[in-house]
Amino acid sequence: MKSFDILGLNPILMDKIEVLGLIEPTPIQYKAIPHVLNGRDVMGLAQTGTGKTAAFGLPIAHRLMENRVKPLPKSTHALILAPTRELAKQIQEAIKSFVRGSPIRVGMVVGGLSINPQIHKLQKGMDILVATPGRLIDLLDRRAVTLEHTHYLVLDEADQMLDLGFIHALRQISKLLPIQKQTMLFSATMPKLMSEIADTYLNQPIRIEVSPPGKVADKITQFVHFVTQGDKPDLLKKLLSHHQAKRSLVFSRTKHGAEKLMKNLIRQGFTANSIHGNKSQGQRDRALQAFKDGSINVLVATDVAARGIDIPEVDFVFNFDLPNVPENYVHRIGRTARAGASGIAIAFCSMTEMKDFLAIERKIKLNIEVAGGVRWEKVPDENVRRKSRGRRNKNFNKEMINGVDTKDFSRNGPNSKDGESLQFKRKKKKRRSGVRIKKKAS
Repeated sequence: MKSFDILGLNPILMDKIEVLGLIEPTPIQYKAIPHVLNGRDVMGLAQTGTGKTAAFGLPIAHRLMENRVKPLPKSTHALILAPTRELAKQIQEAIKSFVRGSPIRVGMVVGGLSINPQIHKLQKGMDILVATPGRLIDLLDRRAVTLEHTHYLVLDEADQMLDLGFIHALRQISKLLPIQKQTMLFSATMPKLMSEIADTYLNQPIRIEVSPPGKVADKITQFVHFVTQGDKPDLLKKLLSHHQAKRSLVFSRTKHGAEKLMKNLIRQGFTANSIHGNKSQGQRDRALQAFKDGSINVLVATDVAARGIDIPEVDFVFNFDLPNVPENYVHRIGRTARAGASGIAIAFCSMTEMKDFLAIERKIKLNIEVAGGVRWEKVPDENVRRKSRGRRNKNFNKEMINGVDTKDFSRNGPNSKDGESLQFKRKKKKRRSGVRIKKKAS
């Protein structure tokens, strides 16, 4: 059996590893840590939930302990960039747990929090600084931090940084770093633009790939329901009601949609909350904590929760809206079946999302099992995608998943709201065209 003992880490780190109950390193940890200890640049590709944080956090902490130099004011020895606040916080907490009891200082700067306390903490300097690119740029512009003495750089979830448009911020940060530095890039997927980042930041890197990019964890059981957009809320209600004691994470494509769905679930008696970009960091932290401790059973989120959320025992992941980036589907469902557990991922696919669904199946190289409805026969052209929204599947029939009957989910069924929504759309269209709608006489 492989053990952390053979990696030659600092005794302080080994004590913390034992306290944290980490016995055997994961494949990415076992392969990456020796190369990082030897000073090599590393490109690590591994699916979500495989322990990438320890793969770079432990060796960086070891090297800083072995060559202890007190950081200068406003400087940091190691910089870890993460795409979201949640991931940055999780990285900071993980590394703090490794170095507790040592002189290593670990800090975090992210948006959504007051910038002045962050500026104050940076005055004394940091050994390891975890940051989101946007807030780091703000601090650099204010000259609250310098990267002149940064000798370790980590880009975590680099593919998501591309998705979120951070490429320009990364280029700006790159110009401020020393030429002589050790760089580590970790990601779960390998999109085409990743080669540009690799060429910019890495110097003759060791490539470590412990699973094919985009591979889904083996213990995730996947299902799909082909359903109209208007019928999705009622279908979600039925499925959640059938497993009300289970912990469920529901993904929406937009911030407004996530908030609206969360409020609808609360009205229907579910204990739910939401996290998305319009929530403050405090609100997001409280919602996550409530989900972790079981105060709520349903968390509705946008893709800010697709990565960096390590919550044990998430039983179900619902893709209420399919992502338009196939890699995000892999990250979303990776929130379940963590640490060797099993989980269920259920996707809702309307006709207008069929193109996205086909891209997802191509990405994961798997035909997802149909649990409800009948596969849409063709993908609508871009010109008619908007018109087809709300159109029901003519072949929609009675299907079962875990004892839940979906026979009522037709456009004209008792749970249908399509008529109301279409009527509202017609009224809205007339208002925009300048036609005044008179109320009927009572």
